[in-house]
Amino acid sequence: ITFISKGWGGRASDKLITESRGMLDNMLAGGSVLADRTFRIADAVGVHCARLEILAFPRPRAQLPSFIANVCIHVEHVTGIVRNTYTTLKSTIPVDSLMARGIEIDTTLDNKVVVCSASNNFCDYVVRFT
Repeated sequence: ITFISKGWGGRASDKLITESRGMLDNMLAGGSVLADRTFRIADAVGVHCARLEILAFPRPRAQLPSFIANVCIHVEHVTGIVRNTYTTLKSTIPVDSLMARGIEIDTTLDNKVVVCSASNNFCDYVVRFT
């Protein structure tokens, strides 16, 4: 996991969150963003000289190229491990952990998600070193 955005409440769109939370600022020219067809951020990705790779199935039972399918499986695997391993992310979230205190920018929940995600990166089941 290389990027964790700050939490966002309410009914914010994927596009609004992606554009306002700085994820695209980390893009390198020529990079790619994998997204499904409902993720309408091609213009924002293009500004960073990157490509939006839409995970759309053109016909019933069509398959993704194996490299992209493997990336999608890996992403789902890693995010599932984070959700299921760290009980602090599985429990009911207290409302006060969703609010920043004083001059702090990050909420308690933001900090918990970053620590759990970073800790997960050290596990051997995420990336196997050869």
